[in-house]
Amino acid sequence: MAEPDGRAGSGGRGPRPGIRPVTERTHVTTAELFFDLVFVVAFLQVTTRMSDEASPLSVLQGILLLTVLWWSWSLFAWLGNRASANYGLSRLVLLTATPIMFVLSVSIPEAFTDRPGGVYMPFVFVAGFVLVRAIYLALRIYASPGLRRRDLAALTVPMLVAVGLLTAAAALPLTGLDTGRVGIGQVTLWAVAVVVDYAFGMALPIGDRRIFSVRHWTERHNLIVIVAIGEVLVAIGLAGAHLPGTLGLLIASALAVVVAGALGWIYFDLSALAGESALYAADPARRAGLGRDGYSYLHLPMITGVILLALGLKHVPSLVGDEAAYRRGDPLDDLGRYGMYGGVALFLLAHAAFQWRLSPRIGTIIWPRLTAAAVLLATIPVTTRISALRALMWLAVVCLVTAVTEFIVSRPQRRLLRSTLLEEAEAARPPADDADQTGSAPS
Repeated sequence: MAEPDGRAGSGGRGPRPGIRPVTERTHVTTAELFFDLVFVVAFLQVTTRMSDEASPLSVLQGILLLTVLWWSWSLFAWLGNRASANYGLSRLVLLTATPIMFVLSVSIPEAFTDRPGGVYMPFVFVAGFVLVRAIYLALRIYASPGLRRRDLAALTVPMLVAVGLLTAAAALPLTGLDTGRVGIGQVTLWAVAVVVDYAFGMALPIGDRRIFSVRHWTERHNLIVIVAIGEVLVAIGLAGAHLPGTLGLLIASALAVVVAGALGWIYFDLSALAGESALYAADPARRAGLGRDGYSYLHLPMITGVILLALGLKHVPSLVGDEAAYRRGDPLDDLGRYGMYGGVALFLLAHAAFQWRLSPRIGTIIWPRLTAAAVLLATIPVTTRISALRALMWLAVVCLVTAVTEFIVSRPQRRLLRSTLLEEAEAARPPADDADQTGSAPS
């Protein structure tokens, strides 16, 4: 989420020791890639948690968990676009935050309710959240010698409020209240924490907030989308790992790849290019606003939609891998059908909003996504009367037709965008001695 800038070097001050300011030539660093790998586990844990408990409450809790995880990732994405994560103190801080984030991810199954034995895991989750946010805040303040008092308050107040609310939610099961009240109370506290954190980011004026490297910014978000889409493949792969390799399971696995590939195609074919081009063309203040709205905010429902799709797909293998169920043509349960169809619809709607926000000139080329989302939502009731495999087939057809349709209708805009970005890439090409690239050795 967007934040006040106060970048190192602002106000006439140079960068502090151990800090290298980001330039337009900066790319995603190896330290950031390592940090993002943790979210492979985090997304899997969220999906597994929702699937194991299989209730509306568990799905809501999973979405709240995903939102809290997104806070941490998004804040480090903003920070990494100011102080290079492949250099000195910034690299050390990110590598310190990575194992903490991993422990936080491991605690996700018990973030709301502790299992007997061991340490009290809801407090472990909150402690991990506090440490990650504190590490971020410490580097943010150190790297920004010109940070103003009101900007510091904007960074700390929502964090403190969120920590207090999440701590209270973690302590609720210890109060002796019945399970139903505890569940509702925890969801309420988490929801308020989410609203406070996100509302602060949206309500604050753009001010001096900046995106210093468009390429770094878009690469970070492209990579996290790939991580989320990969969860689709992991979900159906793990769900079918203990089942015999029936024809139905093989077909379902192939269809899951088609769905994941189509969503990736839709995201990366035009809109990712349009978003990058729009950021390049915008002035600094508008660029920050576009980054906040289109990436920090609208990418969250996209990621959520993909995770819900993965949740739905986890329910397919048991219905196609078992010969008896496959021959009967058993339909998906509610979690499976709403997860698959609702998740893809959410992704498509959020992606259309992203394109409309960042690039109004091609905002009219969203009708295939809007149509596909409407078709999927309208056909959810039909899936109660067809087999799970046929429901997945229909989903794959809709996604593939949407991707192909957009590819055809957006051909002129795609050529123009690629030509424009090629020129911008040449202009931003680093000299031979530039060391601030992915895989470069830290100084």
